[in-house]
Amino acid sequence: MSGGTGYRVAVVTASNRAAAGVYEDRSGRLLAELVAEAGCAVGGPWVVPDGAPVAEALRRALAEGYDAALTTGGTGLTPQDATPEATRPLLEYEIPGLAEALRTAGRDKGVPTAVLSRGLAGVARSQGHRMLVVNLPGSSGGVRDGMAVLAPILAHAIDQIRGGDHPRP
Repeated sequence: MSGGTGYRVAVVTASNRAAAGVYEDRSGRLLAELVAEAGCAVGGPWVVPDGAPVAEALRRALAEGYDAALTTGGTGLTPQDATPEATRPLLEYEIPGLAEALRTAGRDKGVPTAVLSRGLAGVARSQGHRMLVVNLPGSSGGVRDGMAVLAPILAHAIDQIRGGDHPRP
């Protein structure tokens, strides 16, 4: 991976229907492509049903030493949307400004319903390893808007999580 960040990012799709084979996972595939374009090595997409399987996939990413795990799907208002609830218990702390920036980006692109996303952003930790976790919407547009926010700051966020200093001019 020439010119890449060297960071490893797991992509997790939370979709009951895609996990059951009812339809193809498009948002996870797109997210994996955009993460690779950002210079990161990609694991996944791992397609799982919403809820507890999302937490299991995030624990797997943490155990396997990924630098970040990005989810797509399960952030809406339906009773089946449980990605934030599966994510929150794993977080050592949240990064609310990042989650708000993701919602704002969608709204500013003319998608008023983007503000209904309940996605979280934060840092998970296990056995001394820390990993950025970000929940994105399950739509292709939400993934594109989310990566437009994340791509320019992803490496810096991971560096900071690892204890890095701010770049100096």
